[in-house]
Amino acid sequence: MNQGFGGYWVEQYQMISWVKSAATKKLLYFIFVGGIGFIIDGGLMILLSHVYSLDIYLSRLISFSIAVLATWVLNRTLVFKYDINPNISKRAEYGRYITVQIGGALTNLLVFTLILTTYPLMKEIPIIPFSIGALFGLVINFSGTRYWVFRGARNKEFIT
Repeated sequence: MNQGFGGYWVEQYQMISWVKSAATKKLLYFIFVGGIGFIIDGGLMILLSHVYSLDIYLSRLISFSIAVLATWVLNRTLVFKYDINPNISKRAEYGRYITVQIGGALTNLLVFTLILTTYPLMKEIPIIPFSIGALFGLVINFSGTRYWVFRGARNKEFIT
């Protein structure tokens, strides 16, 4: 049966409805949104650098910025919709979000670099340090997003 594009996403959403823990659900949805961000980031970087011949670093800056904006919107509307803090502006919330994302990206790069400098043979199979760095970045991004960006009513006494 052809469900169309929207039906596919509803089916994917329902597939993980067996997960009982709200935190686990949030993490799984957060990873899903991160996957969308990865596709946006990589796709735009390739488009800008290869099709439009923009400098690779400028392409990456633009693609990263757009991917962060897209994941903020998706996380805000899908993952943390009940955790939005009504006492801070969207601009301040986005500032927090991008700060967390940069922290996660730097953590990812630091772990990747540390592994490669400590174990030079890993340069032959860089997917291993890449994956380990990504996991560390994921922990930073999810924790920061959950407990600082979208803390909602959980921690009213800490709202700034």
